[in-house]
Amino acid sequence: MIDKKLLEILVCPVSKAPLEYNEERDELICKASGLAYPVRDGIPVMLESEARQLTADEKLG
Repeated sequence: MIDKKLLEILVCPVSKAPLEYNEERDELICKASGLAYPVRDGIPVMLESEARQLTADEKLG
């Protein structure tokens, strides 16, 4: 789980767009850049090199 106040101020380091939290995968999703950033031990890892590419379905959904 990620703190809601933290989520309000975090943006994607690539696109500067807002992020959505995916609780099931424990990731922060940015549809604008097509990246998902992992959250490890409650701490977002906001490095492009650590992010995974979203699938086409995830970008649309």
